[in-house]
Amino acid sequence: MKLKAEGVEGQLIYTGAGVYVFRIYTDSFDFTDYDLLHYDLSVTITDKDATFYSDDAGNRLDHNPETLGLKND
Repeated sequence: MKLKAEGVEGQLIYTGAGVYVFRIYTDSFDFTDYDLLHYDLSVTITDKDATFYSDDAGNRLDHNPETLGLKND
């Protein structure tokens, strides 16, 4: 089976085993996880709880400061 991926909304899920998968939910909250093999996938972040951070620890993408219990500088 092949399904065109362009325009499909889903979530990047960290499995805890050191890998991410792309998860697509159905209306009944069933889901399918897809292994990420695409080497230069274009991504648009639509999650309002996403924030980029740059500091002495490096560059990262995480939840927003309020979610993490941090001061909003």
